[in-house]
Amino acid sequence: MERPVSAVGLAARLDSGSLCPVDLAEATFAQIRSSDPAIFTNLLEERALSEAHASKQRRKAGNPLGPWDGVPIAWKDLFDIEGRVTTAGSAVFRANPPATRDADMVANASRAGLVSIGCLNMTEFAYSGLGLNPHFGTPRNPHGTGPARIPGGSSSGCGVAVARGLVPLAIGSDTGGSIRIPAALNGVVGFKGSSTAFPKRGTFPLSEALDTFGPLAADVESCIIAAGILNGRAAAMPKPTPINTLKFLIPTNVVFDGAQDAVVQNFEASVRALERAGARVTRAICPEFDEIGALSARGYLVGPEALDLHWDLVNSPDAARIDPRILARILDAGTMAAHDLIALQKARARLVAANRENLGEQIVLFPTTPITAPELEPLERDDALYLRTNRLMLRNTSLGNFLDWCGAALPNGTDENQLPTSLLMSMPGGRESTLLAAALAVESTLSNSLINRP
Repeated sequence: MERPVSAVGLAARLDSGSLCPVDLAEATFAQIRSSDPAIFTNLLEERALSEAHASKQRRKAGNPLGPWDGVPIAWKDLFDIEGRVTTAGSAVFRANPPATRDADMVANASRAGLVSIGCLNMTEFAYSGLGLNPHFGTPRNPHGTGPARIPGGSSSGCGVAVARGLVPLAIGSDTGGSIRIPAALNGVVGFKGSSTAFPKRGTFPLSEALDTFGPLAADVESCIIAAGILNGRAAAMPKPTPINTLKFLIPTNVVFDGAQDAVVQNFEASVRALERAGARVTRAICPEFDEIGALSARGYLVGPEALDLHWDLVNSPDAARIDPRILARILDAGTMAAHDLIALQKARARLVAANRENLGEQIVLFPTTPITAPELEPLERDDALYLRTNRLMLRNTSLGNFLDWCGAALPNGTDENQLPTSLLMSMPGGRESTLLAAALAVESTLSNSLINRP
């Protein structure tokens, strides 16, 4: 099976001259064409080769745009890329006019010399955590034995492309777990910032309130450098925080309910490794989680925003062309009362503030997903199973979106079917640099201590 490729490692080879940007781009396209055709919705070969040739000339002249000049990157298909249609995973949008400019994050990557390879498949409108797509096909999870497994969503192509080593870096969005879930199920690192961590212009939204963005990569260091590039600034690599100075909070409520045995076992093994290295671990109830669960009886913040965004579409004949499971989720918000939406918005503001105060310097730690990747075929044919599984898959990660956390998902083992499990580190919004410095240390500790890794 293919393995993830470190963007940091490729950059070092480009910098040393042992790897040519054009050769790298051409090899990338060749590998993509021999892989699962459902991973990408569009390849940007003309643009990519032009960028690669420009990178080659800059490096030959000793004047690269930055240390990552020539590194390949791919984009979830909700980022505008000049000259192509942004489909957001939907057949309905294929006839839309092409974008007239790059999204801000795409433009920032180009200014740093990165080579945009293509657009990655996703759940339609980014509205599911499973990754199924009847329009462009569903990328197959590269892990596991036996039947095909789901990739996780909504950034399905991102997780699979990085896990298969097709690109070293994929950029996704995360409204309820859509970076961290495919990272977890595919055994790679996924980082999402909080709601103001990345520029949003030129991205197709799901929820203005909850949408966040970030990279999926082979390692934390690649995610850190990518985050700086996406924000248009020079990458600054934080030093790993000493493990013996870190304080972790493991919630004892909600996040372990219904968890698979292997997920719990691998999580506890990870915690023991951190404790042996000197980390301080506290286990306690997180009161905000229970209140978020109670609030769900009134509805969900994302629902009314998605319905408003797609109102004309879902009330048109083209509604019949939408994945029926996605359409049902969008229409479900139509029964939500206005006073319930206002109550949710007020409660969120209060809980975000209370949680920030309650956590202090602690990093919240729990399994990214309570289960490993389930089989694909039963979910394709059973809508009730699809809905139940989707709710379970999104449960842990969506807590962080509601509380406006930043989060990093790190692989921490496999189950009996060789399917990856993952550990999620989270902190309140604005603490991205602190979280990533801690993630560097945790990644190192886990790689030194755990042998059952994807």
